[in-house]
Amino acid sequence: MTINYIGADVDSKMTNFAVERCGKIVKEFCVPTTLAAWRTVFESVPGHKKLAIEEGTMAGWLYRNLKDTVDEFMICDPRRNGLIYDDGDKTDVLDARKLAQLLRGGYLRSIYHSDNEERVLFKNWVSLYHDRIRDAVRQGHKLRDRCRLYGVRLCRSVRESPERRRDWLAGQTADLRDQLEVLLIGYEAVRKQVRKARSQVAKFSRRYSIISYWEKLPGVGPIRAATFFVYMDTAFRFGGPKKVWKYCGVGLQVASSGKDRYGKPKKGRQQLAWAVNRRLKDVAMGMAESAINQRRNVFYSYYERMVKNGLMPSNAKHQVARKMLSVMWGMWKNNGRFDEKLVFDKSLI
Repeated sequence: MTINYIGADVDSKMTNFAVERCGKIVKEFCVPTTLAAWRTVFESVPGHKKLAIEEGTMAGWLYRNLKDTVDEFMICDPRRNGLIYDDGDKTDVLDARKLAQLLRGGYLRSIYHSDNEERVLFKNWVSLYHDRIRDAVRQGHKLRDRCRLYGVRLCRSVRESPERRRDWLAGQTADLRDQLEVLLIGYEAVRKQVRKARSQVAKFSRRYSIISYWEKLPGVGPIRAATFFVYMDTAFRFGGPKKVWKYCGVGLQVASSGKDRYGKPKKGRQQLAWAVNRRLKDVAMGMAESAINQRRNVFYSYYERMVKNGLMPSNAKHQVARKMLSVMWGMWKNNGRFDEKLVFDKSLI
């Protein structure tokens, strides 16, 4: 059977397609980035069709709506393709051709996307919540720094309480008061957005029992549990805990090069993986640090034991993060509640 390898360079307005067959570019298209236009392109290409596009803002939407129109729909990692794309001239047409060639050679790394529309909507709300939280922090810093220009200290209680804020503003100079009133408009707006997004996250979380089980773990809480759930999407996405660790930014990879004076390969140096999901890394390290700071829990005991055995505190914290991810992953696979015995299960280390 003839296989057509299709590379697509996606833009918000237009998409360039390149179709490679038997090592040659046989067709090229430039069509609007709409579902109808893409379907027309696929219908005009006979035989077995494999499509590759790079990860981007529209990738998930295109995948969920068009995955049934081709035999294989791959969303690939653009970081992996960067060096090849930057070699020589660069245009949308050439990028589509290179993508088709990389697909044919099997050099692309696929990126996971969920088929479940409800999970995608849940993930969008979680992502929006984190985005609004960042903006709220930024607005709070602006208020604090504006006060410092006038040698004034802004307390958190004043910032959070409209009643106290009113009396406090009355005691400031007119110049500072006028500037803070402008900044407070944006601050109050983003706080309202945070409350709305958090309520939506809570509403979706109630539909999944595993999230309520995770919330009972030390250092986890509702937002971290929901974030882990939506960004992992399924417990069966990875074959083992080490792959979960690497995806969440706390797994180790070996780097080795050269030989020693005896001609033997040098011992590999273990280091943290860098191509990770940054939001999940924040979750993993955040819940490990919170569990350690809370003390009087099984994860703190695990941390304390490793430090007493000579492990550096920073490495012990990463080990706690790995253990917590393994426990959560195991609970998800079995849809079970937290069992403290799992923490000292050597198979999860």
